[in-house]
Amino acid sequence: MVLIKENRGFTTKSGVVALIGLPNVGKSTLLNNILGTKVSIVSPKPQTTRFNIRGVYTKEDLQIVFVDTPGIHEAKSLFNQLMVKSALQALEEVDAILWVLDVVKRSPEEEGILELIQRASKPTILVLNKIDLVRDKRELLPIIEHFSKLYPFQAIIPVSALERDGLDLILKELEKILPEGPFYYDPEVVTDLPLKLHVAEIIREKIFMNTFQEVPYSIAVRVESIQEIPEKNILHIQATIFVERDSQKGIIIGKGGKMLKKIGTLAREELEFLLKRKIYLDLWVKTLEGWRERESQLRKLGLPLL
Repeated sequence: MVLIKENRGFTTKSGVVALIGLPNVGKSTLLNNILGTKVSIVSPKPQTTRFNIRGVYTKEDLQIVFVDTPGIHEAKSLFNQLMVKSALQALEEVDAILWVLDVVKRSPEEEGILELIQRASKPTILVLNKIDLVRDKRELLPIIEHFSKLYPFQAIIPVSALERDGLDLILKELEKILPEGPFYYDPEVVTDLPLKLHVAEIIREKIFMNTFQEVPYSIAVRVESIQEIPEKNILHIQATIFVERDSQKGIIIGKGGKMLKKIGTLAREELEFLLKRKIYLDLWVKTLEGWRERESQLRKLGLPLL
């Protein structure tokens, strides 16, 4: 990251904050709704986020660089092991931690997250997410009491990331924690994710939302080219969807190409909304056997984990 020198007449605060937690606790939804725009894809399926994604929140004298990390889980494939490794590395490079916890679906694996926080020894805020699913808010009191005894959190904040309830409290607490210093990014920047990766993630999200079982986890998306067509005022995007087996290729394409067309239409519509441009999206599907287990294939796909 490049520091932006500030010559304004007041002191600025800035810092890097890791969003960590188990899969599917709502980290990406929390980040998107804090920023007011979509930088991290979401789906009801666990392990949607595959690599650390930076989202930048800036107001007058405060800049927070959030790092949305993959959900920490017991990883079996090489690819998933690298995902978890990238999440753990993020803890070493940040000024503070947001531990996002699902108050509805509690898990014994939370103990492992707590151990990571204790080892990191960084100021940490515990975010109790999905309180919109709790009918009687008094049920939160034993959870708050339990965790307050386990670790000296800077704050324990019940929120609903989906309904944007309590997000302002998170920002206020982070402002207290973060050190004085110059901004990391220009105030207009909301993410440093390259355009090709951002486009690939949107396409992958639509596959996650429309396929089932192992299929969404077996795909990778690589954007081959993004070209301006000035005479038509169109952005031409060509991307390849990689699957691990030929049988999965048929599922992604669908009968008569219907599934691929649906994925392409949904991705194009969202990209046009996000980029404020007319998009022509050209999708191809190819088989790349065992890509999740081979480092050479991961490098070929350009996944930012190595």
